[in-house]
Amino acid sequence: MPTLRIALSQVNPTVGDLAGNAHLVRTWARRAADAGAHLVAFPEMMLTGYPVEDLVFRRSFVAASRAALDRLAADLAADGLGELPVVVGYLDADGPPQVSGDAEPGRGARNAAALLHRGAVVATYFKHHLPNYGVFDEDRYFVPGDMLTVVRVGGVDVALTICEDLWQAGGPFTAARQAHVGLVVNINGSPYELNKDDIRLPLVRRRAAEAGAAIAYVNMVGGQDELVFEGDSMIVSADGELLTRAPQFVEHLLVHDVELPAAGEPVAEGTEIADGMRVVRATVSESVPAPAGPPAVGGLIEPVADEAEVWQALVLGLRDYVNKNRFPSVVLGLSGGIDSAVVAALAVDALGPDRVVGVSLPSQHSSEHSREDAADLAKRTGLDYRIEPIQPMVDAFLANLSLSGVTVENLQARVRGVILMALSNQEGHLVLTTGNKSELAVGYSTLYGDSVGGFNPVKDVWKTLIWRLARWRNADAARRGETPPIPESSIGKPPSAELSPGQLDSDTLPEYDVLDPILIGYVDGDLGRDGLVAAGHDPAVVDRVLRMVDTAEYKRRQSAPGTKISMKAFGRDRRLPVTNRWREDG
Repeated sequence: MPTLRIALSQVNPTVGDLAGNAHLVRTWARRAADAGAHLVAFPEMMLTGYPVEDLVFRRSFVAASRAALDRLAADLAADGLGELPVVVGYLDADGPPQVSGDAEPGRGARNAAALLHRGAVVATYFKHHLPNYGVFDEDRYFVPGDMLTVVRVGGVDVALTICEDLWQAGGPFTAARQAHVGLVVNINGSPYELNKDDIRLPLVRRRAAEAGAAIAYVNMVGGQDELVFEGDSMIVSADGELLTRAPQFVEHLLVHDVELPAAGEPVAEGTEIADGMRVVRATVSESVPAPAGPPAVGGLIEPVADEAEVWQALVLGLRDYVNKNRFPSVVLGLSGGIDSAVVAALAVDALGPDRVVGVSLPSQHSSEHSREDAADLAKRTGLDYRIEPIQPMVDAFLANLSLSGVTVENLQARVRGVILMALSNQEGHLVLTTGNKSELAVGYSTLYGDSVGGFNPVKDVWKTLIWRLARWRNADAARRGETPPIPESSIGKPPSAELSPGQLDSDTLPEYDVLDPILIGYVDGDLGRDGLVAAGHDPAVVDRVLRMVDTAEYKRRQSAPGTKISMKAFGRDRRLPVTNRWREDG
């Protein structure tokens, strides 16, 4: 049986940066060649970044993607890498956009993969299964392919597939079995969700059985707006054995030697096989030299604990949002509470203390222990700490306006928002807002106040998970002999907005260990009132919570983007009308 040394380049592209992404391909292809690879694969839409959303409709962008692909093939050859087959994702089109008046049936934009060799594009493949759920709108953008591209590399028949092709039965993987391929390369832009790595491996194993072939699965890594990609690339044998697996949340070249069946009599080009797909064939090489030196073993990275996984996802999502959008630094309000403490710790881990400004914004209702906790966190993390008392500004408003009750509470939050935005404008910082998913769900925030900000690192993190993350981060620091970043008193004290004397969150909301399970069922699980009551929740509490969630949609629609870590994040995942009279209680 031939042995192919396969390299999977788990890298971090940037949407729209065609030149920078092509440079990444050249750099990592060189590393793969230096490692003796016979084949290297890069993620889905590597050249353009993913997802490109409505850039698909710009014909100039499609043309630039195609030109960049041809230029990359030539550059790889000029780099002395022409003999290395390179699989790379890109944006293609064989007709006008489907939204245009001159659209043609079965033609349009394509989510494509190409195999580059000896300075040319020797094979292309168009994604067959197009996801249209959650954050995905690929039916809006792309036309599905109906061809299975099979390339002979080193005497092994290799089929090309893209992301969702793996997540649905039938189509390319069934076709791959009928085409008698030895390896299926699956390139991905598969966003992170908590515990998705537990689903991914069994899925790859099922597709390996379906195809009767080994699968090389490569996923991108990095943040793109609200999405974060964790990598988790792997190779699985035809009989389902996990041969090698890459780490999560870091760029990585996974190189592994795989014994594969030699190609037999090929299925003729143009033959129609599973699901109406037709075979398209190309040949790169009938044989390759045996891998030089000792066998390449990529190793097996074991998954980490949930809290560690989420923390890494939030750090990477924040870092890439800041860096890819070229913000020099971030600023946030430090209240001494748990949410701002966790956001500050995330920001320092993502960017370093020199790029994080924390501002204490005390009012007459701010407790001494909260001020001390904010200062303590700043000392522990080393961030740039400032104090800007808000009471004189609040008093100026109250001297000119007749305000009382919750309006005065909201005024304090809005004064704080004005100060943070002023610092942002003056010094160039990105303002981070700190509201967790539980608060966003029930509208427990002040519009244009504590909701002010350009990015929210914990937007998709339930309050109960905020506490778990804080405890994990401190324990991890202690384990490594470092100073825990979050004061214990911030973790242990009852949460409070401190906008009125003696105020606690529990004055307005159910306790979070009661609230969060209801919210998770309603928001993430789409359970109605009856389903929540049947799950054991108090009917009166359910009715109260659902009313708060339903009436807060207008606030969520105006909230800052934030990293998605759950199965259903607010934003692209959950799309409900603001004007909506349906209520679960009838």
